[in-house]
Parts: sequence; C-alpha cells; structure tokens
Amino acid sequence: MHAHAIVSGKVQGVGFRASAWRKANEYGVKGYARNLANGNVEMEVEGPADKVEDYLKEVKNGLSPFIRVDHMEVDQSETEKGYQDFRME
Repeated sequence: MHAHAIVSGKVQGVGFRASAWRKANEYGVKGYARNLANGNVEMEVEGPADKVEDYLKEVKNGLSPFIRVDHMEVDQSETEKGYQDFRME
C-alpha cells in the first residue's frame, strides 16, 4: 500500500519529522517526510496495508506532546514507488 499525506497543525520546529522517522522504523514502513513552505508536512508512506494504516493513526495522534496535528489529508493507492527506507527531507 502507498499513502500520500499532508499534515497540518503544529508540525514544524517541534521534531515532527524525526518522530515520524523513528516511528516509521518501528512499523517497518518506507517513504519520506518533508516540510512544506506553508508550514505543513508532506509524507509518503509504503508498506503492508495494516502497518501503513497503524502508522498513520500514530501520526494523526501527534507522535509527541510537542506536536499537534489539526488535520491530515490522506490519499491511498495500491501502487508503491519502491522506497528503500524512510527519510527526512
């Protein structure tokens, strides 16, 4: 499964991408998280459907007390891009 997500809220300058990276390694999912100029974070996540869904639930819950996710827009597909790891961009 492949998921593309735009995460908004207090997600820049609070360790969001590092937390997303650590959690991705726990779940064994691949992809990336990168800051956008508008203050949001863009993510692409791939892996088994259950792992991707559970990972995205964790992300939506904020990952740490310093992070606040107000909204997360997710588009899913079955076509993976073949990421080898999870990166902070």
